[in-house]
Amino acid sequence: MSHHDSGELHVAGTATYLDDIAVPANTLHCAPVLSRHAHAGIDAIDVEALRACPGVVAVLTAADIPGKNDVSPIAGDDPLFADGEVIYEGQQIAAVVATSRLVALEAARSAVVDYQPRPAVISLADAITANQLIQAPYRMSAGDAESAIAQAAHALDGSFELGGQDHFYLEGQAALALPGEQGAIEVVSSTQHPTEVQHVVARVLGVADHLIDVAVRRLGGGFGGKETQGNYPAAVAALAAQRLGVPVKYVMDRDDDMRMTGKRHDFRIDYRVGFDDRGRILGLAMTHHVRCGNSMDLSSAIADRAMFHADNAYHIENLCVDSLRYRTHTVSATAFRGFGGPQGMVGMERVIDQVAHHLQLDPLAVRLCNAYRDGPTPGQRTHYGMNVNDGVIQALMQQLATDSDYVQRRAAINRHNETGPMIRRGIALTPVKFGISFTTTHLNQAGALVHIYSDGSIQVNHGGIEMGQGLYTKIRQIAADALAIDPTRIRLTRTQTDKVPNTSATAASSGADMNGMAVANACHTLRRRLTDFIAATDGCQADQVEWAGDRICTPAGERGFADWVQAAYLGRISLSATGFYATPDIHWDRDKADGRPFYYFAYGAAVTEAWVDTLTGESRLVRADLLHDVGRSLNPAIDLGQIEGGYVQGAGWLTCEELVWTESGRLATHAPSTYKVPCASDRPLRMNASIYGPGCNRELTIKRSKAVGEPPLMLGISAWLALSHALEGSGRDYPGLDAPATPERLLNCWLR
Repeated sequence: MSHHDSGELHVAGTATYLDDIAVPANTLHCAPVLSRHAHAGIDAIDVEALRACPGVVAVLTAADIPGKNDVSPIAGDDPLFADGEVIYEGQQIAAVVATSRLVALEAARSAVVDYQPRPAVISLADAITANQLIQAPYRMSAGDAESAIAQAAHALDGSFELGGQDHFYLEGQAALALPGEQGAIEVVSSTQHPTEVQHVVARVLGVADHLIDVAVRRLGGGFGGKETQGNYPAAVAALAAQRLGVPVKYVMDRDDDMRMTGKRHDFRIDYRVGFDDRGRILGLAMTHHVRCGNSMDLSSAIADRAMFHADNAYHIENLCVDSLRYRTHTVSATAFRGFGGPQGMVGMERVIDQVAHHLQLDPLAVRLCNAYRDGPTPGQRTHYGMNVNDGVIQALMQQLATDSDYVQRRAAINRHNETGPMIRRGIALTPVKFGISFTTTHLNQAGALVHIYSDGSIQVNHGGIEMGQGLYTKIRQIAADALAIDPTRIRLTRTQTDKVPNTSATAASSGADMNGMAVANACHTLRRRLTDFIAATDGCQADQVEWAGDRICTPAGERGFADWVQAAYLGRISLSATGFYATPDIHWDRDKADGRPFYYFAYGAAVTEAWVDTLTGESRLVRADLLHDVGRSLNPAIDLGQIEGGYVQGAGWLTCEELVWTESGRLATHAPSTYKVPCASDRPLRMNASIYGPGCNRELTIKRSKAVGEPPLMLGISAWLALSHALEGSGRDYPGLDAPATPERLLNCWLR
């Protein structure tokens, strides 16, 4: 089964998302009252005027919360409603509950709030100047970077800015709360993390977790934006449902969604590097300046992961990474595909590119000179103490260079640019080494519940979320393989906290790795149970029972799977099992900045060719060649889709997606009309994507596969550096291109 679990439903328009669910006739709707200041005291809000609006049933503020006014994932610093003070433009002050969504929106936008404006820190530059840290500085290091730089034959320093990114999921944030008996509430949520929604809703309502059931069937995209940000609509809808005793739905307006919810963290990265004549990096010191926004959210782990990936695919014995995390009066930055890893990798690739430019070498030669060696290599350790024993990056880069004719194309592009044309060309090959596991160790666990019904049909439930990435398809394949049956026997039901508790977020590329293994473990329990019953029934040994092709054979004969299931049911054999999986062999000591935070690494590389118009700054991605390591692929069709989609999203982040805040702290790019995401017409004119093989994960993952959710996004780094290469020229300084490489930035960079 290679096709997507919901593919036919998507094409037919019958795939059910949260806003498609039929709701009871008495369902009410919510809309937020949002702050119009980045930082201000709240003197008053005219709640009575809002309640008097036709169709308005209730107005909720912080005073109406029976539990804690906190929807944060960890730090306790994200209020559901502002209470006495607003700390970013777009913060939720109150929620209007009305008979229709339109009525709620119109009433909310008519709200009168009296503010006392206060000084605000908006930009990362201002936060750096004010030293407005949200967390203590943190360091990871190996060797002595400063001494190595001082002793090196060559040294460079530099600094560049790296912008954030909006998730721009097609389905916005949404929740539906349905009150039940004895104070219980079912919450249907568009979230990547049902258990966190359960915890947060229970916290806000002041009840135990077991009174809150959270359910999710599918998301219309998430990309990390629904890991913590779905807490807001779920908590508001549940609070209203608890108070009013009726179903309540909260579907965010797109403009409100973009103003209220977190983005990818933007960075400024400073660096000093020492290297030899070959480009071998002898010492590197980097500082990550990170804009976290008004609260912690997941910034600590995200900034840490950026530090983990500061080496990308390169073994640098003397490497020091410092991280400074800043508070600003802007929306709190949050998880985004790659979870800080992309920012760390971009910093490293910028250093490699500038070193190559300084030495007038092909950047690929410098990359190969510094890359981790393939296979087990004693003493090959990262700057956080983890051995790198599964490397394939040198062979992968060399294969891609050959398959894409990189060397010949680069030579031709350099000859073209030497003629001084108006349209300049560029090309870049960049690698990816991405660690797979949650760096918060306890999150590396998953559960599953599998039922076999007496007719031989099967229902599977697990803790993973289908966001369009094909997780449900892979889970069905895993279950079918474990039970040696036709996949059509299997139905996957929506993720629910009352079936599989204490789930981790579907994030960190862990969906298939962990939930797939949990489902396989449950299926293997059932298979052993049935095998023992069959062996006893047919008077043979368990190892004489053979499962294949929807049939089960013993020395006494052959019967269909459904026949044996019916017999087992009549024989009073349990046909239900739970499964559990905890990722082995990982540990992390943050105080010592040492350990093995990742179970394994996923690798990849990309070559991008681009054009730049030096009169206008407009650019075009002409060709992309992608080669990615997915181990032993669970589903090549789906994995290739992830590789291509990840590349486009990564390239979009670094070339056209620009977040702009005004000096007053208002997000100016808060709608599709002002925020540029890549369209189908923006993808490279020619795109070649391949799976590196024959692949096989050295670690014992499900079917020896490798995660493919996040790593491909970082293939898009090659697009940014291809544009940078286009701006190089004989006698010109290194371009020093910031990201995103918008037409304005490209033109200004060329004219410098």
